[in-house]
Amino acid sequence: MREQTTLADASFGMNGTVVDEFKAALRGQLLQPGGEGYDQARAVWNGMIDKRPALIARCAGAADVIQCVNFARTQDLVVSVRGGGHSFAGRSVCEGGLMIDLSPMKGIRVDPIRRTARAQPGVLLRELDHETQAFGLATTAGHVSDTGIAGLTLGGGQGWLMGRHGLTIDNLLSVDIVLADGRFLTASENENADLFWGVRGGGGNFGIVTSFKYRLHPVGPTVLGGMILYPLDQAKEVLRFYREFSMNTPEEMGVPAALLTTPDGIPAIAILVGWMGPLAEGEAHLKPLRQFGAPLADLIGPIPYCRLQMFLDAAVPAGMPRYLKMGYLPHMEDEFIEVLCNYMARCPSPYSAILFNVMKGAVTRVASDATAFPHRHPQWHYDFVAQWVDPAQQEVNIEWARALWQATQPFTQGAGINFLGADDGADRVRMAYGENYARLVALKQKYDPTNFFRLNANVAPANQFQHSPSVVE
Repeated sequence: MREQTTLADASFGMNGTVVDEFKAALRGQLLQPGGEGYDQARAVWNGMIDKRPALIARCAGAADVIQCVNFARTQDLVVSVRGGGHSFAGRSVCEGGLMIDLSPMKGIRVDPIRRTARAQPGVLLRELDHETQAFGLATTAGHVSDTGIAGLTLGGGQGWLMGRHGLTIDNLLSVDIVLADGRFLTASENENADLFWGVRGGGGNFGIVTSFKYRLHPVGPTVLGGMILYPLDQAKEVLRFYREFSMNTPEEMGVPAALLTTPDGIPAIAILVGWMGPLAEGEAHLKPLRQFGAPLADLIGPIPYCRLQMFLDAAVPAGMPRYLKMGYLPHMEDEFIEVLCNYMARCPSPYSAILFNVMKGAVTRVASDATAFPHRHPQWHYDFVAQWVDPAQQEVNIEWARALWQATQPFTQGAGINFLGADDGADRVRMAYGENYARLVALKQKYDPTNFFRLNANVAPANQFQHSPSVVE
């Protein structure tokens, strides 16, 4: 096998004509190091990531994506694919290869009669919500509004609506996708059904999706949402209350929780609420929460659905360095709560947070092998994000996060691919897919036998083909 080349070493053996011809074949822009817009395009949400692709192709449509795939395959270039750029591991940008940037592809078309929406992969959650809410509709779509729909969907997709309507993939009707050999396919329950099974949770392993079609549901425009804040010294009592309350609320109510520091510097624990039914009915279901403990503030009230979707944005601003760990929590034991609260009390950064989201209702009524995403049991999604501003504080924050993970990991099971970090290896990927992993390997062998798409939570094909590691990924 010949050594893999990139365009970053002395033009990588390519003359300018090759690059010029590629540029001329694109409708979108082709950016190179030192050129206008290059540094902005390579910057992603996690500020720890600082990689320099040799070329960045800002695709204008599916034809550009096909051109990019064929060019990278012909030139034997490593490829990264950027949608919203929200990957914790920073895999949407590569070192020295071709970054296929889908962020300019922002087309959205809502069909209010059939209650569907078709959206391109550069769309952010807030942009999808803006269009669907014009018709009083929405689909399950995350908790942070600047997340891209592409990565969110391909990894499963949690959100405020999942108790009632399931994960984002449970509302996915079809995709258009470009494969590693440059073919363009549509995948749905009735067309290329095996591939459709794989993209619903299988991440970017099988190709580049250029269009997503979603099922929509009547939501809003006004919902009951917000949070109740308690001082951190009440966290143990609040979490013991939360584990019962969150599992026993109606499916119409999303109930995340977070240990964090408020903008005015107060360490706190928050129980967040998003109620999607009639407001008066929601108030009745909120009574146990509003009557519990001695809160710092009750910030729950009628708000626009789009405002609820932005409620956590300020907690995870774009560009801040961050390090994350996560697992699924089948039981929230007292011992786990004790360990968690002790670590949060000595957290070195006021920007860090520990988060929970309850998985119940419609999420759990889907069989674990119905999609590539297998985690269909009632449980909590548990993750924590170490975040900091001062580069000198990076090591102490990562050490805190790793120690917290070592102390709490024994209580967890499984993993979610959208929450894997750069240091999570193949064992964590296998854990994320559980008994579905072998089927994904076979699917990878069929649709990407050379592992062309490998900068992701990677599932290697059955033949275990590996590229030369000459490009730092």
